[in-house]
Amino acid sequence: MSDQDQLFAETIAPYSPKTRKRLGEIRKLILATAQDLKDVGKVTEALRWGQFSFLTLETGSGSTIRIDGRRSDTETVAIYFNCQSGLIENFKELYSDQMKFEGQRAILFDVGAKLPEAALRHCISLALTHHLRKLLAKSRKTKRA
Repeated sequence: MSDQDQLFAETIAPYSPKTRKRLGEIRKLILATAQDLKDVGKVTEALRWGQFSFLTLETGSGSTIRIDGRRSDTETVAIYFNCQSGLIENFKELYSDQMKFEGQRAILFDVGAKLPEAALRHCISLALTHHLRKLLAKSRKTKRA
């Protein structure tokens, strides 16, 4: 077992088997999405704010993604994004009919419901390339000026 696998197992250990399974599915989807995206590089897995997190330290291409169960609602898991990034606003515009959101910081999922995999993969890819897209937009503005 890798260090990241061990850290993940320890982090999700307090949760129910259904919650652990759902968090594992989301983790696999994040890692697979990152691997499919050029310019993202290796994703670093770590604990941030006590939550299992995914960072693009190698390239700086993206905004941190965190996943966790919800102690107040054991049938729900969340994927957290930086509330200042505007990502959740974009996700709501695109997928409010497929996903449930919490304010400007999270997408919520029932542990027993089917994941909207295509929509979630798109949201993950937008988060993993958030800073890269901002740099490209800034570069385009500079060239026009």
